[in-house]
Amino acid sequence: MQYLRKFVGAGALGLAALNASAFGQELSVEERLVALESQGSAYVDNSYLFLIGGLIVMLMAAGFLCLEAGLVRSKNAAMQSTKNVALFSVAGLMFWLVGYNMAYPSSTLFNGLLGTSPAPWSGGDVSAVGDAGYAPASDWFFQMVFVATAASIVSGTVAERVKLWPFLIFTAILTAFIYPIVASWEWGGGYLDSAWGFSDFAGSTLVHSTGGWAALVGAIIIGPRTGKYFGKQVNPMPGSNIPLAALGTFILWFGWFGFNGASQLAAGTISDINSVAVIFANTNMAAVGGVLGAMGLTTVLYKGKVDATMVFNGAIGGLVSITAEPLMPSMGLSVLIGAVGGVLVVLTVPSLDKLKIDDVVGAIPAHLVCGIWGTMIVPLSNADASFVGQLVGVVLTGVFVSIASAIVWTLLKLTLGVRVSDEDQMLGLDRAEIGLEAYPEFASASR
Repeated sequence: MQYLRKFVGAGALGLAALNASAFGQELSVEERLVALESQGSAYVDNSYLFLIGGLIVMLMAAGFLCLEAGLVRSKNAAMQSTKNVALFSVAGLMFWLVGYNMAYPSSTLFNGLLGTSPAPWSGGDVSAVGDAGYAPASDWFFQMVFVATAASIVSGTVAERVKLWPFLIFTAILTAFIYPIVASWEWGGGYLDSAWGFSDFAGSTLVHSTGGWAALVGAIIIGPRTGKYFGKQVNPMPGSNIPLAALGTFILWFGWFGFNGASQLAAGTISDINSVAVIFANTNMAAVGGVLGAMGLTTVLYKGKVDATMVFNGAIGGLVSITAEPLMPSMGLSVLIGAVGGVLVVLTVPSLDKLKIDDVVGAIPAHLVCGIWGTMIVPLSNADASFVGQLVGVVLTGVFVSIASAIVWTLLKLTLGVRVSDEDQMLGLDRAEIGLEAYPEFASASR
C-alpha cells in the first residue's frame, strides 16, 4: 500500500537513530542528519525521485492545456489556455493552505473518513527532517503537482460554456477539500486503506475518477453547449487544432512516467529502482494498448475511418487504466489493460451523447470510466487487493465526490451563475470572458 511504501521504502535511518528511538530519546537536528548520512545515497536518491517525478508531472499541465486548446473551437482557445494556467495556480495555493494536511492528516474522525488538521503545510526546513528517508519538501512538491490533474479533467469537460471565476472557485474547493479527503482514505492511511485494503498505486480512482466524477456532475448541472443537441441529433463541434491536441497527448504520455514511476516513492535500493523501471515499461505499453484498441474499434465502427480524437483519448484511457497498478502486471497484461481502456473510451463517447451529456474533450470516458476499470482490475495482478475492497473504494469515491460536487456546482449556479449566455457562446469565450482572441488574424478574416 502506498501509505506504507511512503514510510518504509527508504529503509532504516542508521544505528544511531534506531538506538535513540528504542530508548525514547529525541534526536537533535545534527544527530538526525548524521543518521541520514549513514544511509549513503538513499535519502538523496529518494528525494530526487520526488523532485524529478514532480517536474515531469508538472509538465502534464502543459499537456492538458495543449490537448484542451486543440479540441475546443478556435474562439475558445485563449479561454481554455487561461483556465489551465489559472487552475494550476489555484490548486497549488489551496493544496498548501489546506489540502496537503487534509490528504495526510495527523488525526481523523469517523474511522479515518475525515482528516481534522486543515492547516497550511510547513516543514521543509532541515529541522523537520524525520525518519521517512527523503526531503519533506520534495514529497510536498510531488503531491502538489498531482492535485491539478483532477481539476484539469473538469476543465476539459465543461469547456466552452462555463464562466471563468465560478470555475476557479470550484477548483479551489475541489483541490482544498474534495480531492484531499479522497486521497486521505488510501494514501493517508484512512478508511479505505485500513478497513478494506483498497489499492490504488498512483490514482486511477483517487485522482482520475475523482476528477471524472466532478466533471460529470458539472456537465449535467451546467448543461450542454448551445446547439450541441437537437432532439436525438448530435451536432458535431470539431476542435480547432488537431496537431496541438496530438502534442498535448504526447506531453501527457511523457508526464505519466513521473506520475506512475515516482509513485514508487523510493529509489534508494536496487529493488526500488528496478520497480521504477518496470513501472515505466508497463505504463508505456498500456498507452500503446490504448491507442491500438481505440484505432481498431473506430476502424470497425466508422467503416475504415480512424478518429484522431478517439486515438488521443485512447492513449490517455490506457494510461489511466494502468495507473492503479503499474508495477505488478506483466508487460502483456499491461497492453491488454490499456487496450480495454481504449475500447471503453470509444464506446463511452456516443453513450454520453445519447444522454445529452456534453463532454468537450472526452475526459469522462478517459478518466472516469477507465479509472474505474483500472481500479477494478487490480486484483488480477495484485493478490493483496480484493475485488470487494476495490469496489467499495470506487463506489465510496463516486458517491462522495458526486454529492460534494453537486452541492458546490449548485450553490455557484444559484449565486454567481456558472453558465455564460447563449450570445457569449456564439461570440466565443475568448472575447466574452478573456477579451483576447487566440487566433485574431484568423478570426478577423473569417468575420
